[in-house]
Amino acid sequence: MESASKEMALRCTTEKVTASRCSTHKEEGAHIFEIAGYSLKKDMGVEKFVRSVTFTVGGYDWSIRFYPEGTTESPEGCMGICLELMSSNAEVRTFFRLGLVKHETGLIGSMFTPNNKVFSSKTRNSREYHLFILRSSLEAKPLKYLQDDFLIIKCNITVIKESEVYETMGHSEIEVPPSDIMEHLAKLLDTKEEADVTFSVGGETFQAHKILLAMRSPVFKAELFGPMKEKRMRCLTIKDLQPAVFKALLHFIYTDSLPDLDDLEGDDKCEMIRHLLVAADKYAMDRLKIMCQNILGKSLDVENVATTLALADQYSCDKLKDVCIEFIASSDKMDDVVATKGYANLKRSCPSVLIDALEKRSRPRI
Repeated sequence: MESASKEMALRCTTEKVTASRCSTHKEEGAHIFEIAGYSLKKDMGVEKFVRSVTFTVGGYDWSIRFYPEGTTESPEGCMGICLELMSSNAEVRTFFRLGLVKHETGLIGSMFTPNNKVFSSKTRNSREYHLFILRSSLEAKPLKYLQDDFLIIKCNITVIKESEVYETMGHSEIEVPPSDIMEHLAKLLDTKEEADVTFSVGGETFQAHKILLAMRSPVFKAELFGPMKEKRMRCLTIKDLQPAVFKALLHFIYTDSLPDLDDLEGDDKCEMIRHLLVAADKYAMDRLKIMCQNILGKSLDVENVATTLALADQYSCDKLKDVCIEFIASSDKMDDVVATKGYANLKRSCPSVLIDALEKRSRPRI
């Protein structure tokens, strides 16, 4: 009996276990196709279109076509939008959402629902997806999708990569959770546990930890630990920042991310980002400064481009400055830019920057 038990145990310990796994992956991407001068394209004729540049998602090439007068297959009075697979000898399964972007939100309108399709380069029908929109419904409420004769088409695409089956180890790998150090640091800021310095900003007080501030900012390091520090100083007064801006600055210092600004919209959000850029420059926090430049560069419009350009010039934000000058140079709304208060201020305070923008605009575009 004992011999049988040992034999059974031996078989159990030497049993070979194999395993395999089927894995399906996806890759996501988006493309925005801007139609400037929509009204000038309305009489192009049926089957006439303008095409976006070719863009790549999931290893496949795509393009968007816009038919102002529709196609021979579209209902009367409709314009057409087409998503086309440009890659040859290809077949790809996709989920996508194609439609017009609302100017007020920057998002595809809710009337344009998600779709799925297996695109194939074999036939015209299988490599294209057509969407038709009634022109009268679009032009009846121009501020929704059509603003300043400007139309924006967007397509979000998810490409499903083919399933792969491969051999895995017999024993499951022990999963390592993602790093949560930022959550702990954010909690430390919220609870103020062991805080050793207080800031007075615009009548509000904020508690923080000297070592963290010094680690993130050379300016804070000099103020809190340098030779010019006051030995018994536990409260610092900051006069040139607003409380909300300083709170956002602390959030970034502790978490390396911007706080949730969803409660701010439009100009208010841009104004907060401008103030944060100034704070980042003051405390020599380069990553935050670049993040602010990125957001401001994506938020340019006729009303704020001059103000943003002046800010970029004042705080040596060369990349943001180039983006602003390019926006002005490529814009057909120069008269509207000139009419803004920001342009008047820019003309008075930074005339050399304006000269750069106007010179670039006067160069022939190839």
